[in-house]
Amino acid sequence: MFLIITGNPKTDGLCHSVTEAAKRGAADAGEEVRTLTVEGLERCHVCGTGWGTCLMERKCAFGDDGYNEAVELVRKADKICLITPVYWGEMAEGLKCFLDRLRRCENAMRGSGALAGKPVLLIASPGGSGNGALSCLEQMDRFCRHTGAVIFDYISVNRWNQDYKLESAYAAAKAIAGGRKAGETL
Repeated sequence: MFLIITGNPKTDGLCHSVTEAAKRGAADAGEEVRTLTVEGLERCHVCGTGWGTCLMERKCAFGDDGYNEAVELVRKADKICLITPVYWGEMAEGLKCFLDRLRRCENAMRGSGALAGKPVLLIASPGGSGNGALSCLEQMDRFCRHTGAVIFDYISVNRWNQDYKLESAYAAAKAIAGGRKAGETL
């Protein structure tokens, strides 16, 4: 399964368009595609002395907001795409909060967690000035490296390059869903 995880709070606009392009690419490669919108999930409560059930049980004590079900979907996915609008040079707050919680719950796994070894496509969609994509992608890169995910590619889509970058998102999603490995020479 190809899982798109997005923090986009909107159902239209540029980030929505790139999500749709990635969906089409993965579907055209024959992959089952699911979308997980994490905008409504809570932020980490940093339980107790900084670690709660996330450290020992690898699940969130406050997971009844849909978080624990979301993590099960991540575990079932073979390939993942993180897509976010860029706000102030960072991921959307909803995605950042979800990934922070996931990183805490996966911390004790040491390379065998929900994302370990899985290919991940990173897509940032800055609006307004179009700035901030690099720092946002760097933030997502750091998350992947902490969780053992294998970064497949980085794509930045803004209003000035969307004509060809939406095609790039489609092609990258089709490639990863079709089984191409990161670093594979064509």
